[in-house]
Amino acid sequence: MFLRPFGLYCSPCFGSLFVSILCTCCSHFFWYCFISVVKGTTLTNQNSIPEEIKSRLRSGNACYHSVQNLLSSMLLSKNLKIKIHRTIILPVVLCGCETWSLTLREERKLRVFVNMVLRRIFGPRREEVTGEWRRLHNEELNDLYSSPNIVR
Repeated sequence: MFLRPFGLYCSPCFGSLFVSILCTCCSHFFWYCFISVVKGTTLTNQNSIPEEIKSRLRSGNACYHSVQNLLSSMLLSKNLKIKIHRTIILPVVLCGCETWSLTLREERKLRVFVNMVLRRIFGPRREEVTGEWRRLHNEELNDLYSSPNIVR
């Protein structure tokens, strides 16, 4: 069975995002609904950026877990998985990030989150010498993803 992306649809009034995927064998549509409301920046009297980033990462983590089975699927291409990552997960985490002034610790938290998603997309590597499976290193992820780092 081969699956082909057909479209991404956003329903702003309900805060829902729908992904339709077309099966090329039987011409059936599969619809996935992701209820991930992208909220605005929370303003407080202290204007705590670390709390805002924690909240964004929690929302992004929930969004990641809702698409985790798609990112692990062998039926979807890596390009489609990267599009899902860029259109569904990253906007939830990075909404309003233009106003953030990040510390090194916060930058690291964002990088760890993105690397977690990319490791799910690209999967493990098999060592040529020993034949054992291992996780991808950060440099390998950056080479495979070939997009600029979200923090810089």
